[in-house]
Amino acid sequence: MAIFNSNDIYPVSADSTLPFAQHRDIFYLSGVDQEESVLIIFPDATKKEYKEILFLKETNEHIAVWEGEKLDEESAFTTSGIKTVYWLQDLEKVLFELMTMASAVYINTNEHYRANVETQTREARFIKALQKKYPAHTYLRSQPILQRLRSVKEKEEIALIQQACDITEKGLRRVLKFVKPNVAEYEIEAEYIHEFTINRATGFAYTPIVASGYNACVLHYIENNQVCKDGDIILMDVGASYANYASDMSRSIPVSGKFTERQKDVYNAVLRVKTAAAKLLVPGTIWADYHIEVGKLMTKELINLGLITSEDVKNEDPKWPAYKEYFMHGTSHHMGLDTHDYGILTEPMQAGMVFTVEPGIYIPEENLGIRIEDDYVIQEKGEPFNLMANIPITVDEIEGLMK
Repeated sequence: MAIFNSNDIYPVSADSTLPFAQHRDIFYLSGVDQEESVLIIFPDATKKEYKEILFLKETNEHIAVWEGEKLDEESAFTTSGIKTVYWLQDLEKVLFELMTMASAVYINTNEHYRANVETQTREARFIKALQKKYPAHTYLRSQPILQRLRSVKEKEEIALIQQACDITEKGLRRVLKFVKPNVAEYEIEAEYIHEFTINRATGFAYTPIVASGYNACVLHYIENNQVCKDGDIILMDVGASYANYASDMSRSIPVSGKFTERQKDVYNAVLRVKTAAAKLLVPGTIWADYHIEVGKLMTKELINLGLITSEDVKNEDPKWPAYKEYFMHGTSHHMGLDTHDYGILTEPMQAGMVFTVEPGIYIPEENLGIRIEDDYVIQEKGEPFNLMANIPITVDEIEGLMK
């Protein structure tokens, strides 16, 4: 038997809360996008109606007036295809019966390679209480299964990611017409969210980065509160979320509307690395090996730009190659329901996986940081499909639209 919980609504202070964001696993498995929900999957259950069960927060007219309508049995079935629906108040009683039938229980701990969770989640509280009450059961991990399931996208998922990418494209085109010297980074952010909202996005897929000048050399700069100066480059790492699916785009544009020759050289170097790196995303590729190859591509470009020398490469520390001084982050990550989506990085890439490709060059002494990023679907054969192929990317395209 496997059990999955929704997220909490997290408090801020007083009676304030953060907007609800559903746990991606229960959403992926059921389509339920509502707090205080529990999904149980039990294919070996002796009762047919117990093979799939949803527990939901009980709704009534009072809740509908104050909070809006919640799922009832009929709408829950329409959403999930699950026929057996109980109110959450019946969970303990039904769970006791289920546990007498089950010998092993799959629990859903967060095992993402980037996870750093200090807050106790609803899922974690449930697991702790379950293991205390039923200590004799065997407990297994859902994550390895989910990581493999979620990393390979269904065609319907790819269509939703494409929709998110298309909305992101509209945001960029709006911004290219808007940017000029002395606009503030937060004004650019506002232009994106305006375009995202009128196109039915559910907001930014992640905290947006709008970083001008030296700020672009700070990889996780999110203050977005500085004025964009003539002659600087603005690095924008933004993406729309649509139906809970993410997009992830980076573009670097000149405040003045025209790149200097040096900026153009660095930009085109990054673009060449991105184009070549994307072609390496084929079935069977190992993520770690892929990054070694991208490192070789970047090393060649940095030498040509005069940022490192052949001697630097010859004497480099293999654990921190010479190119890392100017390109210190990874090139690709899984993307889907989460911007940094599920995927077991030690296993070969497969068709249907969606990866970003996002090389960058960061030169603090020149107040210059450039990153270019698109989202790709790995194909059975040939090069990956670029979900952002229609988004302006070349120097000529960007300068032309900014005129």
